Amino acid sequence: MKTKTSTRAALPAVLVCVFAIFVLAAMDVAMKALVMAIGVYNTLLWRSLLAATVSGIAWSAGRRSLPTVGVFRLHMLRAFVVCMVLITFFWGLARVPLAEAIGLSFVAPLIALMLAAFLLGERIRREAIWASIAGLGGVAMIVFGQFGHSAYSDQAIMGSASILLSTGFYAYSLILARKQALLAKPIEIMFFQNICLVAIFALAAPWLSALVPPSLWLALAAATVLSLCGQFLMSWSYARAEAQYLIPLEYSAFVWAIAFGWFFFNETVTWTTLAGGGLIIAGCFTAARISPKLAEPIESTL
Repeated sequence: MKTKTSTRAALPAVLVCVFAIFVLAAMDVAMKALVMAIGVYNTLLWRSLLAATVSGIAWSAGRRSLPTVGVFRLHMLRAFVVCMVLITFFWGLARVPLAEAIGLSFVAPLIALMLAAFLLGERIRREAIWASIAGLGGVAMIVFGQFGHSAYSDQAIMGSASILLSTGFYAYSLILARKQALLAKPIEIMFFQNICLVAIFALAAPWLSALVPPSLWLALAAATVLSLCGQFLMSWSYARAEAQYLIPLEYSAFVWAIAFGWFFFNETVTWTTLAGGGLIIAGCFTAARISPKLAEPIESTL
């Protein structure tokens, strides 16, 4: 009876989580199109400006207080790490099929497990080792499946390497996010993170910035709104249901990536991508049992 009651109570959060995953997958489509059109720097610069404006309005409308110096330093540190995540992930996303990018991004929780052991002093369990082996096997299958395939180029290999690099940065950002959650509210984190991102991107503005063509403003606005809505919906669902109900749903992003990649970019999916993605997801399920809070896929904070 207790299990049935818990499951029913979690149903609204489960439905919201499913919708959030769909929203974030749609955001990936918009971001891929923008990066291919105006480059990763200008896409992220203008999206961060819009996100800072929207989140700033939301932060100002509610109960607000300025963070302490220590908390602001944490916001700045995570913003820098997230900046590296965004650049490497979306640069790679423009060069590989959506399904491959999302499949490779799921490695982040496995890396987070290892980082938690080194940075937080947690013990490395046997299950974590097996999970990492499965994840590495999946990565190898996806990457080596690109070689000898006429549809791929050196750009695809570089794109895959960039996405794998982003998972390392993202794993570290997960560790920082846990510290942030103890010290600040979600809207404060969202606002100050975007403000810090704008400041970081602005450093290169004199040399790299360019105005967004009018025809792309709708896509840019859509990417911003989808990102903020996806983050909010994901946070809402995780605040109202146990991770055991939600984490399995998050890997449906792989299915959306296959569908959206085919529909919007005419991308095909190879058997090595499917098999490799399956191995990575299997490893992540194991990771979720060890530490559910470190088992979130990469899109949830992008």
